[in-house]
Amino acid sequence: MAKANLTETVKELMRKPEHIRNIGIVAHIDHGKTTLSDNLLAGAGMISQDLAGTQLFMDTVDQEQERGITIFAANVSMVHTVGGQEYLINLIDTPGHVDFGGDVTRAMRAVDGAVVVADAVEGVMPQTETVLRQALKERVKPVLFINKVDRMIKELKLTPQQMEERFKKIITNVNMLIQKYAEKEYGEKYTVNVLDGSVAFGSALRNWAISIPKMKETGISFKDIIDMTNNGQEKELAEKTPLHAVVLDMTINHLPNPLDAQKYRIERIWPGEKESPVAESMRNCDPNGHLAAIVTKIYPDPHAGYVATVRILSGKIRSGQELLLVGSQKKEKIQQVSIYKGAQRIAMDEVVAGNIVGIVGLKSAYSGETLAEPDYAIPAFESIKHIFEPVVTKAIEPKQPKQLAKLIEFLRKTSREDPTLKVKINEDTGEYLVSGLGELHIDAKIERPLKDSGLDVSVSPPIVIYKETIKTRTPEPIEGKSPNRHNRFYMIAEPLNENVIAAMKAGDIPSDFEIKKKDLELIDKLVALGMDRDEIKKVKLIHNRNMFIDNTRGVNAILEVMEMLKQAFIESMDQGPLAREPVSGVKVMIVDAKLHEDAIHRGPAQVIPAVRSAIRKAMVGAKAYILEPKQMIRIDVPSDQLSGAMKEVQNRRGQIIEMNEERGTTVIKAKLPVAEMFGFNSALKSGTGGQGFFWLIDVIYEPLPKELENDVIRKIKERKGIKDEPEEEEEA
Repeated sequence: MAKANLTETVKELMRKPEHIRNIGIVAHIDHGKTTLSDNLLAGAGMISQDLAGTQLFMDTVDQEQERGITIFAANVSMVHTVGGQEYLINLIDTPGHVDFGGDVTRAMRAVDGAVVVADAVEGVMPQTETVLRQALKERVKPVLFINKVDRMIKELKLTPQQMEERFKKIITNVNMLIQKYAEKEYGEKYTVNVLDGSVAFGSALRNWAISIPKMKETGISFKDIIDMTNNGQEKELAEKTPLHAVVLDMTINHLPNPLDAQKYRIERIWPGEKESPVAESMRNCDPNGHLAAIVTKIYPDPHAGYVATVRILSGKIRSGQELLLVGSQKKEKIQQVSIYKGAQRIAMDEVVAGNIVGIVGLKSAYSGETLAEPDYAIPAFESIKHIFEPVVTKAIEPKQPKQLAKLIEFLRKTSREDPTLKVKINEDTGEYLVSGLGELHIDAKIERPLKDSGLDVSVSPPIVIYKETIKTRTPEPIEGKSPNRHNRFYMIAEPLNENVIAAMKAGDIPSDFEIKKKDLELIDKLVALGMDRDEIKKVKLIHNRNMFIDNTRGVNAILEVMEMLKQAFIESMDQGPLAREPVSGVKVMIVDAKLHEDAIHRGPAQVIPAVRSAIRKAMVGAKAYILEPKQMIRIDVPSDQLSGAMKEVQNRRGQIIEMNEERGTTVIKAKLPVAEMFGFNSALKSGTGGQGFFWLIDVIYEPLPKELENDVIRKIKERKGIKDEPEEEEEA
């Protein structure tokens, strides 16, 4: 298709939702996502076929090219023809490194289908599992592309039968993960099948691919592929069965269009009333309905300011239109609406439901923000939550005090662009804390851009984020007195139901939420998990996997101070009693209160310190203790270098969970404390002659060994400048 016609064709297809596919390309690091994207773009006539696989068109940022990895999700729209029909494909190329998994999570909200790329030699790796989990959590349907088949032929020299066995193993492993992480009704529907063409094989670097339907169509067999690869006829192979045709055919034949996908995705990502007009409009992908859209990414553009990547689920967005930002309750006028072409954008007058677009002019938007019409507000979409939490923190300070304002502005902008980076700015103490998914995450998104912008800062060594929790129930209610002695609050703390905590971790239940009486579905879920229905009705707030319950009876004016009680609960859960670290898995109950009859004597300055103090003392009475983050990792090492890898794990309080050997390589699954992981990569390389590699599987929290607890608490308090202080209410 001629490039000159692209804009007109796209404009036409954007109004035909059955001819749209919104897809993401997801994979473990270095399995070939960006090379695959190059091929798809070349096939659509958007870049040179000769450069496909080497141009890395979607890696638009300098440090992505330098590091050789994708750091930021990148969008592009292309047109592909199948059976004489043209289709619009809105594609997002996502990062593979676990530290940038937040970009994958946000991209999965925007798309309806995902092309999962797996390396034919390495197979299913930890990040393959993670990206599948992220996709299935958003009800995004996968197809599978097994890449680097040329390596199986040239390096492993496998026979056709051995290749088929290897493929079978990869497909089985992918389907096992789909069954494990998909909701019950989607497990079977989403499995991939080599016979129906929802699995393809090929080499993104060599520009060819094949699937069973394509084999039947062309008569090419695995033996032909082996012969042509070994005989240096890969260009000829790419002409006979080009990668872009096979993969995009698979995408159009097996991934849903917005019209079909939104019927079942809306109830997963939007908590509003199911029978409301806007819900019906979203399910039908109605371009004439009320506007409902979600921002999935915010990034700076040197010429246009901030650009918001937006998925429109209902209605339409026009250039110059005023929009309501539901979360921040602001009205803003957009300057431009456009579609993506890698680093470029093509301006459009209007874009309708079912499309992914770029919007210029939203000054206050953030990733996860809901967009609506100014005179028709809708409930916000579910927040976009990454499956891993930030576990590494660094303190950043400007070397020159005059650059302080610039640093604060930079950190605020960055946390808006990437919500998985948590930025805490303590303007009183001058400490700026940035928490990320790993050292590389902070380095690539904070330290490197700071350096490039000319801000001279000092960065602390990595700090680990611990958590605080409790072992038992407070024996009796703990009293908290207000500074004026006129108000008293009685609190009890006990561990939260384990099933409820697990459901919050899995995302089945919100971990930050205010339960309303009409949330019958949520109430039923909590009952099924073992909570008492009467107790659920008394839950006032869920915050960071902790619950606040009002068990008082007949207390005058309790409702008038309820917002202050919630604020005190939030502050207590954000900073626990032992080391002011975040609290997790605690149920806090107010069982009684004595309040001054005059409202002027029970304001925030009286209520909040008293309740906060009582909650913290109740936790201490319930035997509070520290949880430390641990990384579950996979280590691949040649068997003759195994001792070096084992030594590194054992020297860092690590625990070997399982070991398997295959073809002279040992795969170790181990668990290591995050506090001991700094410098692990270089130490592993050093101990294994440069041949050991590791990948993150999961992050879990486990009790810190008792003999280390006092020392860890002391160091955290020293770093935070916390003194062992007298009772809070007396001090106030």
